[in-house]
Formats: sequence, structure tokens, C-alpha cells
Amino acid sequence: MEDLTIVNAREVVTLSGHKKPAAGKKIEELNILKNVSISVKDGKISNIGKPLNAKKTIDAEGKVIIPGFVDSHTHLIFGGNRAMEFEQRLNGKSYKEIAASGGGIFNTVGMTRNASEKDLFETGMKRLDYALKWGTTTIEIKSGYGLNYKEEMKILRVIKKLSQKHPVKIISTFLGAHEIPRDKDRNKYIDELIKMMPEVKDYAKFCDVFCEKGVFTKEESKKILMSAKKTGFGLKIHADELSSCGGSELAGELGAVSADHIVYPSDKGLKLMKKNGTIATLLPGACLYLEHRTPAKKFIDMGIPIALGSDFNPGSSPVLAMPIIMSLSCILLKLTPAQALTASTINSAYALGIGDKVGSIEVGKSADMLLLNVDSWQEIPYWLGFNPVDLIVREGKEI
Repeated sequence: MEDLTIVNAREVVTLSGHKKPAAGKKIEELNILKNVSISVKDGKISNIGKPLNAKKTIDAEGKVIIPGFVDSHTHLIFGGNRAMEFEQRLNGKSYKEIAASGGGIFNTVGMTRNASEKDLFETGMKRLDYALKWGTTTIEIKSGYGLNYKEEMKILRVIKKLSQKHPVKIISTFLGAHEIPRDKDRNKYIDELIKMMPEVKDYAKFCDVFCEKGVFTKEESKKILMSAKKTGFGLKIHADELSSCGGSELAGELGAVSADHIVYPSDKGLKLMKKNGTIATLLPGACLYLEHRTPAKKFIDMGIPIALGSDFNPGSSPVLAMPIIMSLSCILLKLTPAQALTASTINSAYALGIGDKVGSIEVGKSADMLLLNVDSWQEIPYWLGFNPVDLIVREGKEI
């Protein structure tokens, strides 16, 4: 007997059959089924088709079922907020000007260092609750607001504790290379980051670097990421967000799992990314707040797979709801609803190295599903600011 069976759904958007990240025209292939039931046993999908006898049955009449959202890029653990900087930008100051005057990442670093581990954990639980209510069942969380061993480890411990206490599946990323601390020589800090890696490896799956003018150069980023690769990390890069500085090229050269932001990529970088299978993670929340536009259609036309993330952070994307991120990707980056849904589920799962476990509704995969109060999946990005989620199933358990 199965643990759970879901019956009578209007349609089931499976996103099945993608054995690798969907690219080009395949990103439109949602593989929608009608008149099927979904059965679950031991937290995994056991059958799609006729209903099986189960301990519990959910009647999904009138509902649309999709995989749980996978938010593949967040900075969820931080202290305080930067509402004042939001006002400064409205008054004409740029991201770089705010950072130069003591704002930006350093502002949040100060508030995060002053926050206790207990405070960061409690705030993190509330933020994860909010993300879950909007359908996020898997999320990536980066460190990066510590910028020294003690504080980075504090953040990583909080992330690990959250992964043990909260139902959302969490993938952790070490982003000690988020900025150069103002009280340290840049070369010494890079050496410090490299020395951290063996111990940090127990707390994070990926290593990320902010490769950007005024932060880490392409050469510095390569040194950090090569060391991370030797230590056993998967590689991610904040690439070409504010300028074309070689981030996309480095991502392709190293075969990084993803290049994120990627607003100003070089043609050489895009060719290398395609050659070596690097996913372009698009962050439309940052596009909205920083008023720039990622060339999403160019990636699709070139056959480079795209993923979506919220980039939830206090400075440039205080957005944590994936349906809103889908809406912004359609409005600002001109994705179709099908492209946005694929990028928010199966492709984002691949951007976290777990596309074989989550991101689609297939037999053998984790039973992470959303029952939506809509007539069609196409309404998800259409109703801007409307939460369509009626019921969440995470590893076969109702939430």
C-alpha cells in the first residue's frame, strides 16, 4: 500500500524526460498529463497513472499540479536590512556609489556580524516559511556576509541547522569571496579563503565568487575556484553582473555548474559556457531593482540552458516568492511562461546538481509537488503578486 495518492487533478505539469538541463526548444517541453493520479511511497513518487490504494488520498479536483519550485540562488542569511539604500537609489545614486559610501555588502556584513547565531537562525526559519508558502521546496543559500573565518562559519552553521530543522531542502554555498574586507590586504584575504576551504567543505556543496570590477578579478577568481575544485566543491560564479569582466569566460573555462546574474557576458564566454554545459542562472529580481536586463533570449537561441533564482538579498533583490520571480522573468526578460516554469523547476535543480532527484514529477524522484488554485499553469506568472499555492507536498508529506 502506498502512503499517499493524489487524484482528480485538472492537469499535471510533469517537466519529465529532461535527463540534462533543458536548452533551446526543449525548454518549452513541459510534458503535461491529464486524467492521471500520482502515488507516493517513502517520500518518492511511486506511480503516475491509475490511482493505487494508499493510506491517504488527496482530492485535487480543479487543481493544477506542478513540481515544487527550486530557488537556485539566494543570500537568505543576513542581519538587518537596507531600506535606506532603496530610497537612495530612488534619489539617483547607483549601486557602486552606495557601496563606495559605506553601503552595499559591507553595510550588511556589519549588521550580520552583530547578529547572534540564534537571531540569524530564527530569522532564517521565518524566511524559509515564507518561501515555502509560495511553493519553494528546494532552495540554495549562500554565506558571504561574514568575510572572515569566524563569521562565515557562523553563517554556514546556521544554514546547516536550518537544513536539519526546516522541511525545505537546502543546498549550501560558500561565498567567502563576496567582497574584499576593508581591513585586509586582498592577496592575504584570498590566501585566507583558500585555507578555509577544507573545513568549510563539510558545510557547503558549492563555492561561489563575485567576479566583478572592483571586487575579484578574473585571475583572482580563477585562483579561488581552482582551489575550491581541488577541495571537492562544485563551482558557481557571480559573473558579469555590472560589467563584462571575464566571468562568463571563466565559468566556461572551468566548467562551472552555473554562471549567475550574467548581464554583460562576452561572446567568447557564451561559447565556452555552451561547450562545457554551464547553466546561465537569471535573477530578474536584481534586474528590476538595479535596472539592467539579462539577455535571456540570446542564451536560449544559442542553446545555453537557463535557470531562475530569486537572488533574495537585502540590497538588490528583496524578493523571495518564486511565482513573482517567474512574472518578472516574463515581463522584464521576455521569457515565455513555459520557459520560466522550466527554468524555475528542473533547470534550477540541475543548477544545484540535483536534477536527478527533484525538479520534475517522475517515478523515483522526491515527491515535491504543488497543488495550485488556477485553471492552467500559464496563470502562474500572469497573476502578478498572487500566490496560487493551495497545498504543498514535500517528500510525500502535506504541508
